[in-house]
Amino acid sequence: MVITAIEPRRKSLSAIYIDGEFAVKLDTETVLSERLKAGMEIDDERLHTLIKTSDARRAKEKALWLISYRDHSEGELRQKLRKDYGEEAVDKAIERLKELGLISDESFAKKYAESLSHKHLSQRQIQQKLRLKGIDKELTTETVEELDLDEKQEIKALIEKKYINKLSDEADLRRTVAALQRRGFSYSDIRSVINEFREFEEY
Repeated sequence: MVITAIEPRRKSLSAIYIDGEFAVKLDTETVLSERLKAGMEIDDERLHTLIKTSDARRAKEKALWLISYRDHSEGELRQKLRKDYGEEAVDKAIERLKELGLISDESFAKKYAESLSHKHLSQRQIQQKLRLKGIDKELTTETVEELDLDEKQEIKALIEKKYINKLSDEADLRRTVAALQRRGFSYSDIRSVINEFREFEEY
């Protein structure tokens, strides 16, 4: 097989033509570093290696682009990269970013949990949000425990902000309790806090 043409494309890619027909798109950096040019002979094994090298570079560049906008967990990055690249390319990209210290689930989990701690969420809610970001269960538990949240204070803040006028009517009170429970707070904590605002009847 012979490379018959190399043509530039968008997004720093080059179209490679073999034996007069389009074969594959490679990132231009790979084309230059491997010194590919028209007239060069190439076999299937070399072409496959070039594709893997190019995919790994492209996956790394996309990962860098993604984290330039905001921090990502490893799980988030993997999910997004898998839409365009194979598992081997994704693994190499993630490994390289870890080596460079650009991604760390521990650091991400801590920062994300701290940002959530100011939103009057329960520990359960914060754990759920961390898990949705791809943080494993053990790290999620450790991270939330380190926050040392006072859930009664969070309930109190929510009541003062949203439910202060809904504690006298029985139906409103029931709905308030249900709403707080859906947020992941325990019934006992909710009852304790509401007792501070009014005489609380168990329902």
